[in-house]
Amino acid sequence: MTTTPAGSATAVVFPGMAPSNHAAVGGFMATDPHARRRLRGADDVLGYRLLDRFRDDGDRGEYTQLAFFVNCLALADRATDVLGLTADICVGPSFGQLAAAAHTGAVTFEDAVLMVARMARCEERYFSQQHGELVTRFFFRTPSEALRGVLRKREERGQWFDMSCFFGDGFYAITLAASDVMDFDKAVLAAGGVPLYSIRPAIHCRAFGELREHMAGVLHDFTFRPACVPVVSDHDGSVVQDAEAVRKLVLDGYVKPVDWRKVVATLRRRGVRKVWVPGPSNVFDRLARTHFDVVTVAPSVERSSNNPFLTAR
Repeated sequence: MTTTPAGSATAVVFPGMAPSNHAAVGGFMATDPHARRRLRGADDVLGYRLLDRFRDDGDRGEYTQLAFFVNCLALADRATDVLGLTADICVGPSFGQLAAAAHTGAVTFEDAVLMVARMARCEERYFSQQHGELVTRFFFRTPSEALRGVLRKREERGQWFDMSCFFGDGFYAITLAASDVMDFDKAVLAAGGVPLYSIRPAIHCRAFGELREHMAGVLHDFTFRPACVPVVSDHDGSVVQDAEAVRKLVLDGYVKPVDWRKVVATLRRRGVRKVWVPGPSNVFDRLARTHFDVVTVAPSVERSSNNPFLTAR
């Protein structure tokens, strides 16, 4: 078995969904040869031109999710072909799990495209019928002890919540009723934190057990295979490679919080020094820079040989 010298391992991190509309990335998708190749493959599977439908889609709509997925893989292709990306281990926090599964060969690209489309529709149906009142609120610069006090008071008042993301360094996300956001923000500010933004529908919440069951039904139609490199769980930092373990990882994202702190701990134990992040600029490339040498591979329409796409350290 080949071993990697201590401190020389590399990882690829496929990011969760980030704002990425047609105006920002449509030019890249239409001109970049790697993106065009991935788009042709997606169009063949879907039976329509994704780029056309993406143009007028919402922030987290089906076509936007598909475009984000396609772009992340296209950027990984470019990084592999042009910059020599190789990875000893892979991470796919949140929505990035599907790109990670495709990149590591746990599912075929064609199947992954269909998964993204069908899971987006399933999610839309689910939230049109229940839990539409919930949002996931992001906030940062919040001391952990002060946050425990804020949450303890919510529990004492009988105000429901669930922690959705632990990013580290005082950065978190919580799922709660939209009507509670104003009071929660006041408590965070009083604790020294800074409220940021909300997303709807909510994500990574233990209340979504029924949604996980629906998604299991969607994935039942698809074959998973062992991943070609280990995949780190974004929930507990465990390392999986077995086919069914990768499937479970995708499903558990609906009901378990993202814990980036545990991902970082695993990568450091594995000797990771360099991290590639293929995708539109997002929270995960910024978080990774605290601990690793990071190469962000982001969409660009610049065609010069000196700058075929944007990179940042």
